[in-house]
Amino acid sequence: MDRRDFIKSSSALTGLTIAGSLGEVFAQSNEPIKIGLMAPLTGVIAAGGKEIVEGVNLFWDKVGKTVAGREVQIFIEDDGSNPDIALQKARKLTEQTKVDFLMGNLLANTGLAVAEYAKTNGIPYFIPVIAADDLTQRKRIPNVVRVAGYTASQTSHPMGDYAFKKLGFKKIMTISQDYTFGHEQCGGFCQVFTELGGKIVGQLWNPLNTQDFSPYIAQIQAAKPDALFVMETGSDANRFLQQWNSFGMKGKIPLLGAQNATDQSVIRTVGVEAEGMISAAHFAEGSPNIDTQKFVAEYNIAYKQFPSIYGFSHYTACMWLYEALKKVNGNVQDRAKLLAAVKGITLESSPIGRPVKLDDYGNPVYDVYIRQVVKRPDGKYWNVPIDNYPNVSQFWKYKPEEYMKQPAYSRTYQGIKGA
Repeated sequence: MDRRDFIKSSSALTGLTIAGSLGEVFAQSNEPIKIGLMAPLTGVIAAGGKEIVEGVNLFWDKVGKTVAGREVQIFIEDDGSNPDIALQKARKLTEQTKVDFLMGNLLANTGLAVAEYAKTNGIPYFIPVIAADDLTQRKRIPNVVRVAGYTASQTSHPMGDYAFKKLGFKKIMTISQDYTFGHEQCGGFCQVFTELGGKIVGQLWNPLNTQDFSPYIAQIQAAKPDALFVMETGSDANRFLQQWNSFGMKGKIPLLGAQNATDQSVIRTVGVEAEGMISAAHFAEGSPNIDTQKFVAEYNIAYKQFPSIYGFSHYTACMWLYEALKKVNGNVQDRAKLLAAVKGITLESSPIGRPVKLDDYGNPVYDVYIRQVVKRPDGKYWNVPIDNYPNVSQFWKYKPEEYMKQPAYSRTYQGIKGA
């Protein structure tokens, strides 16, 4: 081959290479971005799963289901509130549907099952509600990110501080559903409260789906605490509050709630039974913040109710992911680049109401509101902020490396000082 033939040959190869590269870029830019969304759409928490889907759809419908010039397709699977089913659905979405990333789930056991799968597969997994502390602490997985979520103990740390310093309570009792989420929410409260000098005079653990709370209420009456910290979710929260009132306890012993106890999913139906109850959360639907009220109004128009933590968290997560996808120009094929973009986002304007970013462990740092259940002029109830703890980390005020030396909160370890 002489010099002229070599030049012609090289030019042809270069042309093919450029054409091939352009073809890949063109194909990438025109292929839809596939999101795999898992939610419990059947079973006892199907209502929460329905709101997960509502929050996701509300955001993506708003932006026309496109980002960076690419169509967005959402593939929804019912995890059945079962870790085995959740794992099957995660595999189906990843290996058959070929989604670009996974998100969703509600219960910790389903989220932990999917997280283990994501760890081995490498697919990005975004968890706006799954709150198991160790997923972004001692057992963190780089491709599992708690976008717009929270650790179980994160909001109850400041509640422990508020109960002692602002409300002046010295003796508190706790009641909680007997599973990991409840253990961690109570642990966060108890550790901070007792470190400040407070005393936990008793802890009650009820099984999920408790029908009769009267034996627990009798024990609370006998203990005579200054206040009761309540960690109940869903129908258990409804039943507890209704029975608390039926026993004439409302107003006799103040109730302090973990955020789920006064979530919209609860107070929509109990209303007056929850009125006046104080809880701590990173979202308050009754906040006067313009961004919060805009979102609440949009959600109310779309679904005829105020958003719960399930709808709010997933709407905000999609907003976060949207910004990250724009940052990488829709290139979801480069998982490392997408994850770096997600972790580098500061969400300046969102339903949360204040700027929010992720820490080095993939968990948000945000303001925690101390909020109170208030009756509106239209007769509905919502949570209104009465105080604020700015920039709350999942590690509270502890150094991360020191905090993670202690055991994870559990039924047997509640971080209680002087116990």
